[in-house]
Amino acid sequence: MSLITISQNLGSGGMAIARQVAEGLNIDLYGDNRLQAEALKLDIRYDDLGSLDKKAPGLFDRILGKKPDVYLDLMEAVVYQAARHGQGVIIGHGSQILLRDFGCALHVRIHASRARRIHNLMNAQNLSREGAEKLIRKSDRERNGFFSFAFQRDLNDPSLYDLIINTEKIGNDAASKFIIDLAASDEISSCSLTALEAMEKMSQTKKVEAVLLENDINLTMLHVETPEKGAIRIHGLTTTQYEKDRISKAVQAMPEITDFQSNITIVSGGF
Repeated sequence: MSLITISQNLGSGGMAIARQVAEGLNIDLYGDNRLQAEALKLDIRYDDLGSLDKKAPGLFDRILGKKPDVYLDLMEAVVYQAARHGQGVIIGHGSQILLRDFGCALHVRIHASRARRIHNLMNAQNLSREGAEKLIRKSDRERNGFFSFAFQRDLNDPSLYDLIINTEKIGNDAASKFIIDLAASDEISSCSLTALEAMEKMSQTKKVEAVLLENDINLTMLHVETPEKGAIRIHGLTTTQYEKDRISKAVQAMPEITDFQSNITIVSGGF
């Protein structure tokens, strides 16, 4: 099985390479549309974002603009949901850092110089040089800003990646073949059941956290853990019985949770 994250800057060719890799390995490609579909499967309502058409393109960008904290928790749940299958190509959305401790994943960064990116974008979208430069500046600013906000890390930090490919010297076809060959190697393709189970637990934990956020429950003093599939344990502090009951009600309403235990202490004087 091959699980690959591909990070890119606009115009570097990363999306085309990701498609070729997914097709070459016959595995799913998780771009914006597929990740949005996975988000809908989670059935997280987010009542405060009810005005958004959740099936329209650009859902993640609109949530990020309105509720960055909600976006981040949703993104974690969606990426873990996709990764629990143990294979696929995931494009961006912080997947390289969300899955940094998942030994089964291969993290790839696609790079090209700004001049080459401008050239590629002008040709691909029939843009003027000025238009391409403007789009690239905007995209870089938003990507770098989100990554810094969400993870307090530099998107271009080489330690986040197992492989960095410069498409200015290595074309898309050669880059795709290299990634495919590497992903198919024994060192990368072997993924234990234990690792997949751990990822499934992480996905469930993040979904519960997303549901609690949806219900306006502050997670600062709470710790959510998944000892096994279908089981949830919540430890921590809250200020009222009402809040404690709301937490229990929200989690127990999730059909996939069959075993719930609350170890929450009420601190009446606040904290």
